[in-house]
Formats: sequence, C-alpha cells, structure tokens
Amino acid sequence: MIKTVAIQGIKGSFHHIVSLQYFENDVETIECLTFDAVVESLLSGESDAVIMALENSIAGSIIPNYALLDKNNLHIVGEHYLDIQHNFMALPGQGIEDIKEVYSHPMALLQCKAFFKQYPQIKLVEDKDTAEVSQRIQEGQLKGVGAIASVMAAEIFELDILAHSIQTIKNNETRFVIVKRTKTEGLDNDINKASIKFEANHKRGSLAAILNVLSDCKLNLTKIQSLPIIETPWKYAFFVDVTFESYSDFKKAKSLIEIMATGLKVLGEYKNAKL
Repeated sequence: MIKTVAIQGIKGSFHHIVSLQYFENDVETIECLTFDAVVESLLSGESDAVIMALENSIAGSIIPNYALLDKNNLHIVGEHYLDIQHNFMALPGQGIEDIKEVYSHPMALLQCKAFFKQYPQIKLVEDKDTAEVSQRIQEGQLKGVGAIASVMAAEIFELDILAHSIQTIKNNETRFVIVKRTKTEGLDNDINKASIKFEANHKRGSLAAILNVLSDCKLNLTKIQSLPIIETPWKYAFFVDVTFESYSDFKKAKSLIEIMATGLKVLGEYKNAKL
C-alpha cells in the first residue's frame, strides 16, 4: 500500500493536485524542488511512489524525465491527465501595471509567452516551481513580483489572481505518471497500456518493421519519443507507448520486438487513463 508520495513542487503545485486526484486514500506528500530529488526519495526508500510529469499537450515531452526513468530502472504503475490552467497572481492590492517581474517554472513561462507580450515591461524569470514562487511572494511580502500558478496556490498563499487561464492554448493538458521502484503485480485484464524502450538497428527500415509488428499485433501506438544514446553518437533509443484490448496481444508483440530490436525494456504496464 502506498503511504508516501514524492512530488516535484510544494502544496498548490500541479503535481500536488494530481496526488489529491489520483490517490483516493490519504497519502503523505514529500515535497521536492527537482525531479532528481523526487527520484532520489524513491531510491532511498523515503517515498513509496513518485509523481512525474512526462508530456504536455502544448510544450511536448519532458525529455529529462524519460532519462530518469530509464537510468534508474523505475516502473510506471499508473497515469493521470490534468487540465493545466495557469493564473497570473500577486500580493493583494496590486494591478498588472504594478508588476515588474514574474517568476515561474520554465514550462509555465513557455505556455504563457503570448500573454506577456502585451506587457513588455514585465521581466520573465525562470524558477524551480510554480507554487513555491507563490509561497515566497507571500512570506516575503514581495511587491512588484508576480507568479504563474494554480488557483489552489493562490488560495493557499492568499494571493490575488490578476488574470485567469493565461496559457496561450486554452486546452492545455499534462500527462503525469505514477512511478515505483518495482513492478506492480496485477491482473492482466486490468492492464491495457504499456511503455517500452528499445534501440533499433542502424539500417534502413528497421524502425518501420518494428512499428509494423505493433500494428500487426493489434497495438495502438499513442506515443513515440527518440532519445540520443550518449555513448554512441547519432544512435537513438525509442520510448514508445501502446494501448491494447488484450494483454496477450502485447505479450506477442513484446516477444517479437525482443528478436528484432536491441535492449528492449518494459518501463511500465498499467491502466490507460485517457479513454
């Protein structure tokens, strides 16, 4: 049973919101300011599971997190999609014209870039976490400083929202994964999604042949992401997500890919949250 969950960020962050929505039972939240610290808490046994953002519908894949999963041989046991609404906030009594600097996570700044083009006087500064900036503004009573964060963060740290939903594209979702040190043993008929990694032979048609196997085995490819193999220039590993109706179809595909590809690794087998 999961009792402790590590998140990147603090209370009011989007990772914290995911922990509240995903886990029905009460779990203790361990707050970390970096994904490296999140993973370290899992490896050390301080946490039973961790929550990691993997991709965003606007900004794309969070490549370093794929590398963290792979390097530390971690296992995805679940996933959760969250509608991300970014809000511009500051200490009460201020207007947008009073704000000189805005601090937030680089991903949040990227997703709200168009909004701030209206306000060239505001300097955008990258920071570690959305909610942590909100906390810092409240604790330091920092006037002239704004944050981009969730409505929950504004409520927790008693900030005024100067503008709601400022992200460029209003439909803005992030896919989070729930990760453990070891595979969760469950019933095969509960599993209908898997994340795998492999290296294709460096010759014409090798990747296409593997993708054809997935199709022939009735698997639906929902994500493919390449990552350079640092030790071998211009050679790539591929991270692939697939969904399926029958677990036996996935097992068949897996056995064939083991023959065709190099270094097949199953990063997770779990229930598809996006139906």
